[in-house]
Amino acid sequence: MKKIYPDGAAALEGLLFDGMTIMSGGFGLCGIPEILIAAIRDSGVKDLTIISNNAGVDGFGLGLLLENHQVKKMISSYVGENKEFERQYLSGELDLEFNPQGTLAERCRAGGAGIPGFYTKTGVGTVIAEDKEHKEFNGETYILETGLIADLSIVKAWKGDAQGNLIYNKTALNFNHDMATAGKVTIAEVEEIVPVGSLDPNFIHTPGIFVQRILEGKHEKRIEKVTTRSKEEG
Repeated sequence: MKKIYPDGAAALEGLLFDGMTIMSGGFGLCGIPEILIAAIRDSGVKDLTIISNNAGVDGFGLGLLLENHQVKKMISSYVGENKEFERQYLSGELDLEFNPQGTLAERCRAGGAGIPGFYTKTGVGTVIAEDKEHKEFNGETYILETGLIADLSIVKAWKGDAQGNLIYNKTALNFNHDMATAGKVTIAEVEEIVPVGSLDPNFIHTPGIFVQRILEGKHEKRIEKVTTRSKEEG
């Protein structure tokens, strides 16, 4: 099965449709599939539900889709670095489903593992628990959360091969692996495509069985928030 594609537009061909659900890996700007996000922006597809830890920043990452008004709903954990996200949400243009960060990660992992739901204590007694089933285990109250599955998952890895096996670089693993398993179709963009057999099987994070398409590209590797010290402090 041919999995390697020359660019983001080619990798997305035939997969996009209005109203679809897309999982997008990354944490802040670490490990985000920026090439595929830009290609989705260029496609003009709209009314998207995006599942991602956060919404990028203004002018980059998922912020590009927000600026282009292609996103109808976000299922997220943190949105504090994007002013356009805030504006659209407060004006009622954008639906938002907030999740505790660990709950969001587990919902993605559960979806990829074929688990329809799980109970957690996180969120009990808060607005997160409203309208959700409550159940007691050993005298403690838990709420039911559902697993998440997407029409398409887009992820960013460090290295991959023609079979779709992926290795992530350090903390860029973040949400990427869980989301790679939870898409009906998964596309991975990588910094380098290496020969089949050159990746140590002991260090492969995502097996190629979860990945249908892969592309190689150059990445900007922006820093979300730069913090420096003065010479006097250093």
